[in-house]
Amino acid sequence: MRVLLTTTSYQDTPGDHHALLEAQGFDIHRERGPLPEKRMLELAGDFDAFLCGDDEITKAVLDKAMPRLKVISKYGIGLDKIDVAECTARKLPVLFTPGVNHTTVAEHVFCLLLGLVRNLVDSANSVRAGQWKRVTGHELWQKKLGLIGLGRIGQEVAKRARAFDMEVHALDLYWPEAFATQHGVVRHTEFESLLAECDIVSLHTNLSEQTKHLIKAERIAIMKPGALLVNTARSELVHLPDVIDALNSGKLGGYATDVMDEEPPPADHPLLHHPKALITPHIGSRTFESVPRQAMRATLNLVNYLGGKPDVIQANKW
Repeated sequence: MRVLLTTTSYQDTPGDHHALLEAQGFDIHRERGPLPEKRMLELAGDFDAFLCGDDEITKAVLDKAMPRLKVISKYGIGLDKIDVAECTARKLPVLFTPGVNHTTVAEHVFCLLLGLVRNLVDSANSVRAGQWKRVTGHELWQKKLGLIGLGRIGQEVAKRARAFDMEVHALDLYWPEAFATQHGVVRHTEFESLLAECDIVSLHTNLSEQTKHLIKAERIAIMKPGALLVNTARSELVHLPDVIDALNSGKLGGYATDVMDEEPPPADHPLLHHPKALITPHIGSRTFESVPRQAMRATLNLVNYLGGKPDVIQANKW
């Protein structure tokens, strides 16, 4: 049984997942992902299973990978890089790991948000450079936070926001009524009303054809002057040129993100040195607590599926 392992978080972080994988006797080939389609096409066809991160698994990759490929086990929950519809048509199971990283990502949202409103990085770097640059920031207290998506991660963000005495607004197609009532979350059914009312907007929805470029010029125009935007989901949820234009004009007061359209971004990427941008290198779920949870779940999915055991979490059905 030959397995392609690409996720760097899995490989770089200690945990019991390593012992479990090694104990299977698989022939494991390791790569440093996320891999583009070109590299996946070079590798496809030689493996029985993919234990992957955000690698591009397209129809062309599947054409070459099958019929040998028997299962895809995704480390994480985002499936937009995998052609799930094509996998389903071919009865190829796509396994994933929901419910293991929501607290970690929610904490990172506030890491980014606090860093942005208090100018933390700039201030700390000035001290490190021997300066004493005292920049006045803002409070989160009683600000209106709008959550686009109120699933597991959105709910954890909402709970933390209430601890800051923020007013939480949210929009989600599948509304968690009991949670919203318990935590005093204001419901919106239209993007426009949420964007117009909130001081800060944080994205927690999946990427699809319907949500691609969800935040673009015409919606940014509705937002409050100086509003902040936080993105720990997928870069493609925003139309980046429009966000940069809004930062330049002052319409947006700041953009904090853990995801980029190209990772790592080129040195001349216009957002890298923007004074109103705060960027982290896709580490929202990369903690010594969260990685082993995700990695163990991804490994159990793989091992149990190949062993015919029912304890698997499968994203697609047929």
